[in-house]
Amino acid sequence: MALRYHAEGRPGKIEVVPTKPHSTQTDLSLAYSPGVAEPCLEIQRNPEDAYRYTAKGNLVAVISNGTAVLGLGDIGAMAGKPVMEGKGLLFKIYGGIDVFDIEVNEKDPDRFIEAVKAIAPTFGGINLEDIKAPECFEIERRLKAELDIPVMHDDQHGTAIISGAGLLNALEVAGKRIEDVRIVVNGAGAAAISCTKLYCALGARKENIVMLDSKGVITADREGLNEMKRLFATDRTDVHTLAEAMRGADVFLGLSKGNVVTPDMVRSMAPSPIVFALANPVPEISYEDAMGSRTDVLMATGRTDYPNQINNVIGFPYIFRGALDVAATAINEDMKLAAVRAIAALAKQPVPDVVNEAYHVNNFTFGPDYFLPKPVDPRLITEVSMAVARAAMESGVARRPITDWEAYRQHLRELMGQESRLTRQLRETARKNPQRVVFAEGIHPNMLKAAVEARAEGLCHPILLGNDERITKLAAELELSLEGIEIVNLRHDREAERRERYARILAEKRQREGYTFEEANDKMFERNYFGMMMVETGDADAFITGLYTKYSNTIKVAKEVIGIREGYSHFGTMHILNSKRGTYFLADTLINRHPDTDAIVDIARLSAHTVRFFNHEPAIAMISYSNFGCDTVGSPAMVHEAVSRLQQQYPDLPIDGEMQVKFAINDGLRDAKYPFSRLNGKFVNTLVFPNLSSANAGYQLLQAMSQEDTELIGPIQMGLNKPIHFTDNESSVRDIVNIVAVAVIDAIVEKKKAKKN
Repeated sequence: MALRYHAEGRPGKIEVVPTKPHSTQTDLSLAYSPGVAEPCLEIQRNPEDAYRYTAKGNLVAVISNGTAVLGLGDIGAMAGKPVMEGKGLLFKIYGGIDVFDIEVNEKDPDRFIEAVKAIAPTFGGINLEDIKAPECFEIERRLKAELDIPVMHDDQHGTAIISGAGLLNALEVAGKRIEDVRIVVNGAGAAAISCTKLYCALGARKENIVMLDSKGVITADREGLNEMKRLFATDRTDVHTLAEAMRGADVFLGLSKGNVVTPDMVRSMAPSPIVFALANPVPEISYEDAMGSRTDVLMATGRTDYPNQINNVIGFPYIFRGALDVAATAINEDMKLAAVRAIAALAKQPVPDVVNEAYHVNNFTFGPDYFLPKPVDPRLITEVSMAVARAAMESGVARRPITDWEAYRQHLRELMGQESRLTRQLRETARKNPQRVVFAEGIHPNMLKAAVEARAEGLCHPILLGNDERITKLAAELELSLEGIEIVNLRHDREAERRERYARILAEKRQREGYTFEEANDKMFERNYFGMMMVETGDADAFITGLYTKYSNTIKVAKEVIGIREGYSHFGTMHILNSKRGTYFLADTLINRHPDTDAIVDIARLSAHTVRFFNHEPAIAMISYSNFGCDTVGSPAMVHEAVSRLQQQYPDLPIDGEMQVKFAINDGLRDAKYPFSRLNGKFVNTLVFPNLSSANAGYQLLQAMSQEDTELIGPIQMGLNKPIHFTDNESSVRDIVNIVAVAVIDAIVEKKKAKKN
């Protein structure tokens, strides 16, 4: 399977992707000759401008000579290339950093150093990888001294930084102080030496450390020790073996080989022992054996399938991210320690829902089974990168200091697709005037989490519909605080008066449509009827539903209770896709299954209104499978007629069609083939589809094909009289919170309209 993974499709795991337009002759003349000469001359005058005009500031070299590849040993530079490509992939997906992997076929340290120095101007940083000890120490030391860009041997420092953070937190859980504990280090290679040095920087005492290599305990009287091993040679004469060293020890750090520690050795350790068994893929002692040996063990491994994984990916993408963003000249000890403390602190904060979902748990909580953040934690990019950048500035190695830290935080979130400018603006706007939002399915975990998160962010004043006892129990299970959140048990006797009041209002409103008070009163036991009536009567400002309810039923209720906006006969929904190409608005993605011409006209008008609601000027392409009258029957004819009516009624609205999607989104192709179009020279940002099947399939296909590059917001209601908004049964907590922000803004706008009228 692994061979197939690497070979299928395009071989390998990384590629180079252009970042500038390149489709026209003008683009190419700017990208290469003659336009490229101008930045060349600027850089000649001021070399620092390379960070401004080239990719240097976001480019890291992953460099190896293949002498210590994973657990495979000296397999050669070429054989190590899959690992270097993999490291490049991790840099990109976790830190947004571009990488060239470079395999240098040279084992002589001096010649290897010269090769790296010769290519260093290309890069903003250098990640040394899989170079054997002791040569790796000298290689890193000299390159750090002789280059003016960050250099880090991740095999040494990555493990040290992550395990250092884990050690600080494990000691806190155990109630011990780092300066007091006895530490046993089994292994004396690059990672073990670096870990031990970092532990000392954190407060551990050398006299409390015993290090072992393949020959046993490293003692001061042993002959032939290299410089690095001599640093941690012990003066103790009473320990010679691993079993003797572990007796009474507080901490075991294993960076050696599998199955060298026995349960008896763990049992011989001090109370609440900390065991970091990091040999991979087989640890020094298995998780099961260590935990089975005694109940108070605090355990970490290098494996993903057990708690507290010490994984370098928690560190290196963000350490380099912070260093690159201030154009640091080095990654120094201050920056490493800042990363340690940021990682340790993050594990004590409430865990985002996305992390819990990834590991199929309700809630990670700081303690024996969770004292290190998970690699998928989206906060690592901000917390660690910012700490490293700040430390670089404070230690004097930053060439481009950061002045606006909040803007930098937002930049990092946007860089990794955690947040777009649009979603940030939505949430910031909602926070300025939070409204009362009813959440229909209060007993649904995602709806409950979204309400708590929206309350914590200050987006709204949540009202949960549902059984108060069940909601309270679920909140306790999920470790969520319900402070500031109102719960309404609509079926409880105490709500009888309100149900009757709502029923009278609805029955009177629909009495000419066959409604009776008794029928309306029965409907008030249903959450959609009751919740929408809360909005209709002013008891709430907006309503969110959809996780449990079929759309057909929700649509029916919305029409009966809220009604369609005056001037329209239909309402619809829209999804927003934020992508690297721009922001696209797609309609109708949820409501109108088989619209006729009148419905298509309404959907297009509502789309134009909604796009303006989001501070964009609409340029609308009416989509079909044919172009401008090529097919005169079926949906193309219907769309053609709708376009004709819309262009007559709204002569200033940039709208045209019917057209295929490729002409809608490729303005150059469209303008060349159909220069008469009203959309000539415009970036089409709004696509109106001829039916629900094509609209729904279209947005889901676009999302699925470009998950890493796009953010989806929706569905967004268009055309109802009040802010009633829908989710679907696959909506994540983040999706729901985004809809809450839209609903709040919708409610604010409706109130402003009401005041004017």
